[in-house]
Amino acid sequence: MKGRVAVMPSKCEPNLPSAHLVGICGAGMKALAELLDGYSWRLSGSDLQPANSSIESLALHGMKFFQGHAASNVPPDAQCLIYSPAVLATNPERQEATRRGIPSWSYSQMIGELMKPRTGICIAGTHGKSTTTAMVGWILSVAGRDPAVLVGAELCDSGQSGRAGRSDLLVAESCEFNHSFLDFQPKHAAILNVETDHFDYYTDLASMIEAFRQFSGRVPKDGVLVVNSDSAAAMQAVQKASAKRVTFGTQPSADWCGERLVDDTSGVRFSVVSRGQSWGQINLQLHGRHNAQNALAAAALCAEIGVSREDIIAALRSFGGIRRRFETIGERNGVVLIGDYAHHPTAVRATLETARQVYGSRKIWCVFQPHQVSRTTALMDGFVASFCDADEVLIVPVFAAREHVTDEPIRVSQELARRIASTGLAARFVESLDQIMTTVDDAARPGDVLIAMGAGDIDRINHEFTRSVC
Repeated sequence: MKGRVAVMPSKCEPNLPSAHLVGICGAGMKALAELLDGYSWRLSGSDLQPANSSIESLALHGMKFFQGHAASNVPPDAQCLIYSPAVLATNPERQEATRRGIPSWSYSQMIGELMKPRTGICIAGTHGKSTTTAMVGWILSVAGRDPAVLVGAELCDSGQSGRAGRSDLLVAESCEFNHSFLDFQPKHAAILNVETDHFDYYTDLASMIEAFRQFSGRVPKDGVLVVNSDSAAAMQAVQKASAKRVTFGTQPSADWCGERLVDDTSGVRFSVVSRGQSWGQINLQLHGRHNAQNALAAAALCAEIGVSREDIIAALRSFGGIRRRFETIGERNGVVLIGDYAHHPTAVRATLETARQVYGSRKIWCVFQPHQVSRTTALMDGFVASFCDADEVLIVPVFAAREHVTDEPIRVSQELARRIASTGLAARFVESLDQIMTTVDDAARPGDVLIAMGAGDIDRINHEFTRSVC
């Protein structure tokens, strides 16, 4: 996902060749900045967090970065302001844009604007969005379609999560939080699954299904809507969709069926049957049944919009994965270090099942940082049951994103550790990330596997480990 493309905005999208991005270090905002940079927009950005390597790379292209938020950060020549969903209307830069009459869009609104003159390809679902979006973008790139791509995670091969393309295709990860994916303009879409999540916004599964129903309704009659037939909630969400519906799954009744799955040291492979006919075998460098499902969805979608079987198979064979998705970071004193983004019981279980499949009887440590007090509390029973493939579980305080809390992050994590331990699994609460290194160094042995898991800042454990290798 490389290269800068000089592309002028079309008459159907805002004629805004310069933008100021507030909250630019967030995964989605960073991807959008990389895409706009590829289209030769003049950029500036700000964030409370220090610049990461990707932001520093954008700075080399001329982008101005400000750590912290202030009205003076908004450049005099800014022609629009784009803000992360985490940035409130009280932010001084948003207020300054309003005072100066500078047009402002949220992250999702800007993607919707960019999609209007393009062919939008949207990947939605509770799990697997980032990986499947990256797979679709990779397939289309290998096939010579040169798409623009927006992924909420960095590709392992390039370190980028956004790219500009010369074609009219725009592939975008499409998140349901705050109904943001309803700002998008999909011509084609995939719905990978639907489960309860985002409890600070959705009250129950029915409200989630309704959001996905509205999303599926945005795909036009001449578009393609690929949906997971193994997910009853996803199938319910697309019942009234007018687009051409194509199913994928593990049952022979699916239009695209994956079967005879094998997961070994080289990765996962499986056979594909399309509408009752043998289609071919997909080989991935990645592990896990969940990644086979992601690849099947990507293959089905790309095939339905005209990509050849040969290009799909070749692209998936060479796909290197995305960061923090069962990503091997390195080793410390003989202990394998893995990073993973899982923060929902279904994803936690899938990741640990994959680890057990890959590493067999080796001892698996799981350091888990729950994400949001509301999610952890609502899904407590599911979390308790999801760690069964780990040998030892260390729970750190909840990463309370978007929440106003006092002592809840500690209390909820203590309760989770206690309940996991009550099932007979070795589990304990560790009060800070800083204590994890000492705990693991004292108890882990060469040959063990350590998975640092969660959607917050848990990934810094592995980076600290690799920086301090003896």
